[in-house]
Amino acid sequence: MTPIQPGTRIPSLSLRTREGGAFLDVDTDRLFGGKTVVLFGLPGAFTPTCSSAHVPRYEELYDAMRAQGVDEVICTSVNDAFVMDAWREAQAVDKVRFLADGNGTLAEALGLLVDKTALGFGRRSWRYSLLVRDGVVAQAFIEAEVEGDPYEVSDADTMLRHLGGAAPADILLFTKHGCGHCRRAKQALAEAGRPYTELPASPTTLRALPGAETTPQVYVNGAHLGGADELIAWLAG
Repeated sequence: MTPIQPGTRIPSLSLRTREGGAFLDVDTDRLFGGKTVVLFGLPGAFTPTCSSAHVPRYEELYDAMRAQGVDEVICTSVNDAFVMDAWREAQAVDKVRFLADGNGTLAEALGLLVDKTALGFGRRSWRYSLLVRDGVVAQAFIEAEVEGDPYEVSDADTMLRHLGGAAPADILLFTKHGCGHCRRAKQALAEAGRPYTELPASPTTLRALPGAETTPQVYVNGAHLGGADELIAWLAG
């Protein structure tokens, strides 16, 4: 494997794929020209790491990357377009663009096509992410060529840090139906424009959480923050 390096222009190719319910040819000069694009490649649709971590995190951090001047985020894999469309729907992705590279044409041109026949996969893309500015690779995060499926440097957080951005805090709320303080916490988060995840709290859940007796219980980046008052104070600070 001889991967493409920073300072190298993306090869001029025409990729036969399918988008919006129709077959079309995607020209790489038009795809990358005059724009800043994050392109990330992965071994396969519906595979564990790709589905649980790689794609979801790029979707989560899409807006943060856009704020750093990225025009488009593209996910590519050596799968046919029907599989890629089904995967995109299963992942509920509506921001990241999926680009099927069914023949491995793009992966091969980037020096990132690998042999996975031992797994019954045939030829597939290696895992990587590229920052492409006006058709030229500005930065390349390519996983080490080792056995297995390494996932250390091509993740969305690494790319966002390189762009100079910071990931929004992961906020988790345990709430109960009809809880006024829960409504207050969610309203404060909405007014601050902060995304969050909400999970229902039961007596068993609350007993299992350290220091938790009432709702909401708020966690930020995995650390227990407290209730609605502590959340509002944290947002104000």
